[in-house]
Amino acid sequence: MIVSLIVFFVVVVLSIPSAIVLMPWTVISKDPTRLYNAANSIVRVAFRVAGIQLVVTGRENFLRGQACIFMANHVSNLDPPALLSNLPGRTVVFLKHSLMRIPVLGYAFKLGQFIPVARSGNAASAQESVAAATHVIREGVHIMTFVEGSRSKDGRMLPFKKGPFYLAFESGAACIPVSIFGTEKLMPKGSFAIRHGTAHIVFHPPVYPKDFATREDLLHAVREAIASGLPEWMRA
Repeated sequence: MIVSLIVFFVVVVLSIPSAIVLMPWTVISKDPTRLYNAANSIVRVAFRVAGIQLVVTGRENFLRGQACIFMANHVSNLDPPALLSNLPGRTVVFLKHSLMRIPVLGYAFKLGQFIPVARSGNAASAQESVAAATHVIREGVHIMTFVEGSRSKDGRMLPFKKGPFYLAFESGAACIPVSIFGTEKLMPKGSFAIRHGTAHIVFHPPVYPKDFATREDLLHAVREAIASGLPEWMRA
């Protein structure tokens, strides 16, 4: 737990001056890139302070000049910062709608074009989120999504949600499957304690929606790719 407190302190200390300097610039310029890059730099420092080594492979599968949907499995609260800080260019994620109402932070999310999602299951809300995400992709910004919808309790793969594959077909964007493992030991679900150690991120070759007849076929292809990069015991 001491490591978690130290990491939290480091993040706060580095975030305050960055926000003071870059938030006004972002508001004036309407360009969140500098703020986004600063946040990722802070994340990388925090990982080093925590004694976490990220082994990243498959960067050669990134597509230059083309916005993609990065689709990953999800086993720990460390996954979002670990993945975002290792993606090319600016990337946005789906967020619970309530997070957008947090003072200052919520405004930063809006400036960054993060996409609010209602957990009501309402079809109209889901369509709004897909439309917003499609617009972001067409502006050249990547999207990252955890296709299981929530963290796995034991590290084994969960069933995939269909929403990301609706988005893939709607936008036509290439999907890059991502396998994450090791973070489930460094910060297990239900724990706030961060442990030092090694985690792995594996980027697989892009999968194109146009090559599949149905969303279900695309889902299966992405699932097989993610599973191929995980330890055997995680491929439930």
